[in-house]
Amino acid sequence: ERMENDVEYCYQLALCAWYIISTNKFSLDLDKVIKYALLHDLVEVYAGDTYIFDTNPEVLASKHQRESDALEKLKLEFPEFPELTDVITEYEARTDEESKFVYALDKIIAPMNIYLDDGRTWKEMKVTFDQLIENKQDTLGASNRLNQVRYFLWNLHVLLFLLCFFNIKPC
Repeated sequence: ERMENDVEYCYQLALCAWYIISTNKFSLDLDKVIKYALLHDLVEVYAGDTYIFDTNPEVLASKHQRESDALEKLKLEFPEFPELTDVITEYEARTDEESKFVYALDKIIAPMNIYLDDGRTWKEMKVTFDQLIENKQDTLGASNRLNQVRYFLWNLHVLLFLLCFFNIKPC
């Protein structure tokens, strides 16, 4: 009945990334991927989570500034650990294949969790299929090198949404 917390989610993301990279023999820097997965949402400790389908335009519009302020706060609180905020900044820039991979994977694990929770979040927020499609367009272009994985994950995402919409339970 409870929602997952950020620590559980980041751990899940890191393990899934590790599994996919290892079993598919992707030539990605696993250490970098694990760091990105563990730290990708750390700014939310101070900025708060911004739900992508939030109906309050002010909340959505303030996301970047809140997260930027949170990153600066982390820099002030951990001056002896600059790698922490450097990794977050590198991830947010999404200029390497590792960050693009984690970003794409992040966008599919949350819907999988929602599906396994009988679509509760989507149903409570009254998310439509059109909203899903509009929101996920940027994910499709996330990584040139991992097109097959992205294509699979995208189709899985759509499938999970449709299964929730039609209230079809997992086997």
